[in-house]
Amino acid sequence: MSSSDQGPQEPDSPSDALAAIVDAPFETALSERYLVYALSTITARSLPDLRDGLKPVHRRLLWAMRQLRLSPDSAYKKSARVVGEVLGKYHPHGDTAVYDAMVRLAQPFALRYPLVEGQGNFGNIDGDNAAAARYTEARLTKTAISLMAGLDEGTVDFVPTYNNEEEEPVIFPGLFPNLLANGASGIAVGMATNIPSHNVDEVIAATLAVIDNNAIEHAELMELMQGPDLATGGLIVDSAETISTAYETGRGSFRIRAKFHAAEAASAEDREAGIERLGGGQWQLIISEIPYQVPKGKLIEQIAQVIADKKVPILEDVRDESDEQIRIVLVPRSRNVDPDLLKESLYRLTDLETRFGLNMNVLDSTRTPMVMGLKELLQHWIASQIDILQRRSRHRLAKIADRLELLEGYIIAFLNLDRVIEIIRTEDEPKPVMMEEFKLTDRQAEAILNMRLRSLRKLEEMALRQEKDELLKEQDELQKLLDSPARQRTRLKRDLTAMRKEYGKDTELGARRTLIAEAAPTVEFSMDAMIEKEPITVILSAKGWIRAAKGHVDLTQEWKFKEGDELAFVFHAQTTDKLLLATDDGRFFTLGADKLPGARGFGEPVRTMLDIDNAAQLVAAWPHKPGERLLLASTLGKGFVIKSDELLAETRKGRAVMTLKGDAKLAKLAHIAEGHDHVAVLGDNRKLVVFNLEEMPEMQRGQGVQLQRYRDGGMADVTTFRLEEGLSWQMGGSGERTRTEMEMWQWKVARGGAGRMPPQGFPRDNRF
Repeated sequence: MSSSDQGPQEPDSPSDALAAIVDAPFETALSERYLVYALSTITARSLPDLRDGLKPVHRRLLWAMRQLRLSPDSAYKKSARVVGEVLGKYHPHGDTAVYDAMVRLAQPFALRYPLVEGQGNFGNIDGDNAAAARYTEARLTKTAISLMAGLDEGTVDFVPTYNNEEEEPVIFPGLFPNLLANGASGIAVGMATNIPSHNVDEVIAATLAVIDNNAIEHAELMELMQGPDLATGGLIVDSAETISTAYETGRGSFRIRAKFHAAEAASAEDREAGIERLGGGQWQLIISEIPYQVPKGKLIEQIAQVIADKKVPILEDVRDESDEQIRIVLVPRSRNVDPDLLKESLYRLTDLETRFGLNMNVLDSTRTPMVMGLKELLQHWIASQIDILQRRSRHRLAKIADRLELLEGYIIAFLNLDRVIEIIRTEDEPKPVMMEEFKLTDRQAEAILNMRLRSLRKLEEMALRQEKDELLKEQDELQKLLDSPARQRTRLKRDLTAMRKEYGKDTELGARRTLIAEAAPTVEFSMDAMIEKEPITVILSAKGWIRAAKGHVDLTQEWKFKEGDELAFVFHAQTTDKLLLATDDGRFFTLGADKLPGARGFGEPVRTMLDIDNAAQLVAAWPHKPGERLLLASTLGKGFVIKSDELLAETRKGRAVMTLKGDAKLAKLAHIAEGHDHVAVLGDNRKLVVFNLEEMPEMQRGQGVQLQRYRDGGMADVTTFRLEEGLSWQMGGSGERTRTEMEMWQWKVARGGAGRMPPQGFPRDNRF
């Protein structure tokens, strides 16, 4: 046995093995291999081909089903059989992935025009999974057959499968515009695609317009193709301009809403609004269609959770009364609820409104990924169909030429039948003799010799010549078609028009499902309006435990706290209020008053509700009042004025407002009452300074300006007051007496002064 017959040879020595190793920088080797992987993911897995709108796994599934002869008029076969065929011959991947792809092709709520007809449990719109492949059966739909039409007519190339045992088509040549009709989605390496489904009637109308005028304006196309037509219906509520821009660039997004429709309502207005009257002024809302790719079961759970969390207190209950048709019932808390307000609140809080991101990233005829606008995509698809038409015509011309060659031979044989029989009977090698005598080709002579005797009686000259004439006529027409781009476009238009009749909007399958209508201006309302307004008393302890007692109770009463804890802040508020909390590190936090625990126990730690630093201490807590102004001051005697609206935080982490350097802390927060025009600052050194409030800057964040200067210590307290009313402070003692000093001219200086001792009788704790 020669060495070449023995397969790969082992290296003779370790040195030979080492010589076969090529040194390369790690970065270069890694990038090359990653690039190969990325390209394979893009072209062979994730992105659809614009010519048939399919990814390889879907194409192989349909091809395998065609090979199994699972036509629409044939019997169903087990899905496991199909999956096994795909895995064994065409797509060596996991069986779960292949079956999931097959299930999606069969789901009428996932695909606008299903390509697989399933029998058994193929999942449902509730979000339940399909049964195992061994329990379900499938066959192709008429749409799939239309997509694969022409595979036997030389229209596309065939390539070897992964093991070189079979062949599979590169694309499907059918005229069905699958990419736009059914859409596609996929995530590749560094890119993705997300194309919604569309109405075939509209797609063909736009295609015909491009065939007629290749320079057509995009606006004209959008008049013919309104936008997505999704399998589950619903409403697209973006403006026509927004939709048009998305299709022009190939990127954008659409808002999809559920459709409210009450089929049994008495008035047309109620039917369109989805309001079902129950008598006695009572009513309920009916949802008949839900957004695409939203499982109905998950949606109902979401709405129920919103009710449980009291995020929409005007909604009392949700019921699922669906059968084959979706019917979700929303019960308002009272008959006085505004239906539009209820809808708008649910749009914000649930998946009754979703957003679909458009990204028309596809593979062109050269397998190059690119993002295309609508017009460009249609132009590429038309070009591919023209190419398929040309290939089909050339293939037919070759078949006609072969048949004409044989017909010429048959006619010669018929005209010289006796001589042909004589040659066959007398000659040992009749073929060369016949070729020489009658100038026949090898194929013609072979065909005559292989002819059965019974056929001779059918060899009528007229029949042969008629068939020849018909073929010559067809040949001439095909040649004219190939020679004329105008004829090719006309032929494509004719074929598309014929298909359009099958998927017209007057048919059950072709009727538009998704309504496109710009939504009315959003009803502006605060979610706080959903909260029932009730008076509460907020209690916050020194260790950060917070609770709320019902009603406005006496603020001076005794409150119980955990051992070692005591009262820090107590104030009246409403459940609709936003509470502001300030910490000494200069951060401000926002807490909804409706979310506070009751006052039966000790409450809950505020740090479980907000991300407050463990080292930070609470220095202030109060209910937010829109438009209120406050003065913030640090221990270094620096500060500024800020509007309370600027203190509201959107997240648990709060908002950093005061910038503090070194050991400085936020020491004091003073509420600036209406009419206050002066600031009074007291230092730890017991020096008082008064200056005009106008000297204080209004800022959104920062460390502020110097209020008072100190040699030692820092600021003790700060307040604002009206100069003509004088400066007041609590005298202390059981009587809680208040003293007011009217003559403040002695302490009034420019901002930043050192100050002088306060009036006689001022509290020893240096607090106003």
